Amino acid sequence: MGGALLNGWLKAGLSREIVVIEPNRGALADHAAVNWLADAAQIPAGFTPDAVVLAVKPQVMDSVLAAYTSLAGKSLFLSIAAGRTLASYTKILGKNAAIVRAMPNLPASIGMGASAGLANTQTSPAQRALAEKILGVVGDFAWVEDESLIDIVTALSGSGPAYVFMLVEAMAAAGEKLGLPPGLSMRLARQTVVGTGAFLQSAKHSTAELCDDMTRIKGTTEAGVNQLMADETFAKLIFKAIEAASKRSRELAQ
Repeated sequence: MGGALLNGWLKAGLSREIVVIEPNRGALADHAAVNWLADAAQIPAGFTPDAVVLAVKPQVMDSVLAAYTSLAGKSLFLSIAAGRTLASYTKILGKNAAIVRAMPNLPASIGMGASAGLANTQTSPAQRALAEKILGVVGDFAWVEDESLIDIVTALSGSGPAYVFMLVEAMAAAGEKLGLPPGLSMRLARQTVVGTGAFLQSAKHSTAELCDDMTRIKGTTEAGVNQLMADETFAKLIFKAIEAASKRSRELAQ
């Protein structure tokens, strides 16, 4: 996700001065506009960033944070790690640290992400605005005021792209099973999802109204939708997926 955000920032021209601490530089694209360092110990003396973006696995966060405690009270700490609570950061960084916990998603790499964030009380209005800029430049961003909602955001939009990928796979597999050539079936499934997403960007009606419009004539779409909605099967399956992902986010916090 850190790499996706970096690509989005660079494409949007947000590259005043970006320093990436990454021991395995080969894992990310080579960007001339980025200063790459293998270790936090290599950060130049006196360099105080406006924001420190924490884009590592939650299981290793404690060991990573230890190298940045001197910046607490000076820089904004923006975490995109699932399941890590504000309190877990304050425990290491101290009570004066300005912290924003957020969860972006993969489409941020092309400037079409969706994310929401929560700021602690030490975060100033200027730092909140900075967080909005950092995440807003790569997609839609919103604030929440209840930390428990971040777990749901993580499950819905953070993990959401994987659900869409699975939908494409299922649609393509169904088309192939019913007789379409494999390549054509996948091509149609992918473009249907891509095109529908683009259509939604400019649609003036709700998704429920759009669906009603497509099923009003009692034709093929209605037959398919009725099958998905039988006993609310589709809605229940999606709910269970988001519920399970949200539960896992809470487990990571433990």
